Amino acid sequence: MNDSGPGGGYFWCLRHQRVESGADLCAAKYRLGPYDSKAEAEQALQRVSERNEEWEAEDARWTGEES
Repeated sequence: MNDSGPGGGYFWCLRHQRVESGADLCAAKYRLGPYDSKAEAEQALQRVSERNEEWEAEDARWTGEES
C-alpha cells in the first residue's frame, strides 16, 4: 500500500477492519474517511459511535423525550 489514498488520506475498511490507503482500497461502500492520518482512521468507529450518541441526544431534546 502507498501512504495516501485517492486524493490523499487514510480510510477505515469496514469489511477488513483495518486502515487502508493508496491504490489498494476496498470499494467506497466499505470505507469510512478520508482521514488525515492512520491514527485518525484507526479511531473511525469510535468517532462514529460518539457522533451517533450526540445525534440521538439532540433528537431526544428536539422531540422532548430527554430525561
